[in-house]
Amino acid sequence: MHRRRRTALVLSAAIAAAPLLAACGNDAHPGAAAVVDGQRITVAQLQSRVDEVRRAQRAAVADETQYEQAVARTGTLARDTLHQMVLDRVLDRAARDAGITVSPREVQDMRTGLEQQAGGSKGLETAWLQQYGVPPQRLDENLRLQVEAQKLAMALHTDTSQPAFWKALSTASGELHIDLNPRYGAWDVEKGGVDAKTPWLRNVSTPAAQQAA
Repeated sequence: MHRRRRTALVLSAAIAAAPLLAACGNDAHPGAAAVVDGQRITVAQLQSRVDEVRRAQRAAVADETQYEQAVARTGTLARDTLHQMVLDRVLDRAARDAGITVSPREVQDMRTGLEQQAGGSKGLETAWLQQYGVPPQRLDENLRLQVEAQKLAMALHTDTSQPAFWKALSTASGELHIDLNPRYGAWDVEKGGVDAKTPWLRNVSTPAAQQAA
């Protein structure tokens, strides 16, 4: 995918963030991987999402060695997936607080632009699985979040790499009273976003982004 001057800022589903420092979570919710706004993300729900990625990885490679290499590259998949599931809800709250909505047409426009760069639908699905750990059946859902993040940044007169954007997510995170099972790390959306060695948001250029910018 080649770069263009204007870019859509894309939220990576495969979080490779630096360790998060704000400890949260306890044993008050047995069977829960996390509790967000009083709603449980169960360990079973998390495992189901992890299994989706593993099945997609298995289907995408030709032999066992390649599959084992793919698994080795995503050794923290359960943790990363849970952090992404929580971040999705945080982003939704921040967008709702800002009065932002995303239409199916906006998602389709982003997908069309990315497919043009990736050489078609299959190429985009493969790229998103390999780079971000997003299985094909979750692609549109993930792209909706990309559009949502971009629109939120624009509403804040900033971009997704700046502290102002992550401060808005931190505020939304506080509203949701996130309680993470310590087995999966700790939750600090603002520090994770600003200081991550591999940012959660990546630049992927699209014609649709150029028109929106």
